[in-house]
Amino acid sequence: MGGLHRSRRHRLIAGVCGGLAESLHLPVWLVRFVFLLFLLPGGVPGLLLYVLLWLALPERRFAR
Repeated sequence: MGGLHRSRRHRLIAGVCGGLAESLHLPVWLVRFVFLLFLLPGGVPGLLLYVLLWLALPERRFAR
């Protein structure tokens, strides 16, 4: 697969959850659900993690 990346195909906002799901071979809904759980305790942990991954992960160049 080529490591962690942001998805172009499974994207709602920036493709972070979709890219993690593709890289880890997990269903996209499961990764989004985990991020939703991180948002529940006040929003900061999940939002901070999402923004950091958005900035750190490269966008996948070619959609599969």
